[in-house]
Amino acid sequence: MLKLNTGIWVALMLLVVGGLNWGLVGLFKFDLVARIFGEMSILARLVYIVVALSAIGILISALRTSPDKA
Repeated sequence: MLKLNTGIWVALMLLVVGGLNWGLVGLFKFDLVARIFGEMSILARLVYIVVALSAIGILISALRTSPDKA
C-alpha cells in the first residue's frame, strides 16, 4: 500500500471537494462553495485558490514519483 504524508492526504481531500463541486456545477449548475461562502466572496475565492494549489502540489508530487517507487 502506498504511504502518503499528511500534506498529500489534505491535498487529495481538497481535490475531492473541488472535483465534487465541479461535478455539481456541470450537472446541476449548483456551486456548493459559492452557496456556502457567498458568490465570489473572499472565503469562496480562498477555497478555490487552496484547491488549485492542492492540484498543483499533487501534480508535482505525481511527476516526482516514479512507478517503481510506489
